[in-house]
Amino acid sequence: MIRVGIAGYGYWGPNLARAVAETGTASVEMIADMSADARARAALRHPAARLTDDIHAMIADPHVDAVMIATPVSTHFDLAMAAMKAGKHVLVEKPMADSPARAAMLVDEAARRRRVLMVDHTFVYTGAVQTIAELIASDELGDIYYYDSTRVNLGLFQRDVNVIWDLAVHDFAIMDHLMASTPVAISAGAAGFVNGSPENMAHLAVYYDDGAMAHLNVNWLAPVKIRQTLIGGSRKMIIYDDMQTSEKVKIYNRGAAPSDDPYAQMISYRIGEMRAPAIPAKEALLTEVQEFVRCIETGARPITDGECGLRVVELLAAASRSCAMRGHPVDIAPLKVAS
Repeated sequence: MIRVGIAGYGYWGPNLARAVAETGTASVEMIADMSADARARAALRHPAARLTDDIHAMIADPHVDAVMIATPVSTHFDLAMAAMKAGKHVLVEKPMADSPARAAMLVDEAARRRRVLMVDHTFVYTGAVQTIAELIASDELGDIYYYDSTRVNLGLFQRDVNVIWDLAVHDFAIMDHLMASTPVAISAGAAGFVNGSPENMAHLAVYYDDGAMAHLNVNWLAPVKIRQTLIGGSRKMIIYDDMQTSEKVKIYNRGAAPSDDPYAQMISYRIGEMRAPAIPAKEALLTEVQEFVRCIETGARPITDGECGLRVVELLAAASRSCAMRGHPVDIAPLKVAS
């Protein structure tokens, strides 16, 4: 039984603790939070767990095998590094660090100490994204042309990160999992319209080495919540709508290609059937936590390991740099060398 310590019991920590308790292969050993109210809530839901207001004391506790970090982004690096130096395995909330250099340091430390470092990119573990990954791997979609995502809602406004680091980070992780090609440049523009808060809306374009392109629209100031992604391939296309209770993924046998008939129009269109595959109903967070425990027990590499987290942070840093230059494209490779 893997004994887990939860660092932070605010918004996401309770979900992590619940998932740990439901695995059957791990237990919530300790919960650390500076808030007395948060500890009181934790005591009601996890009466067997030990509670503390000192995260570093929990990290140092010899009865804790692994630490899950659900604290503000600015604290991720210090807490994850301290946990690994204490010999713990680490699952850290997204993004794993606030800079590529710090993310790379965490990856190196995990490799040196042979600890599991996993990033909480929960969407990667959804049945929908896993189904899309299988479709791409089987070549049913053909060559991937584009990834187009709209991820907007009204709130939650964050204090320490802007909308790119809060919402676009999900798509960057999904793209890292789905796209076989490598991102080479990014262009991003962002704006903020609520005084005292970071940028709350942004548009981003990611360019890949094989010519594919991704476009992201993220916004905290939209009147409705939309979570919709279009993926276009040379053979088939996909609409992934995470707000749907059923038929989250729809596959369209549609497309366009140059016409073989010199007397017809230059482009021929294919309008085929649509099908909606069955999507596994298992909760993504439970799948993720079970994967974390499995990797600790077997030494396997997680799907969203530290290197995945590093690639995502590199994209976030490049997007931030592009925003500072009002959308001027920023190459990814030089940032990797610099980090």
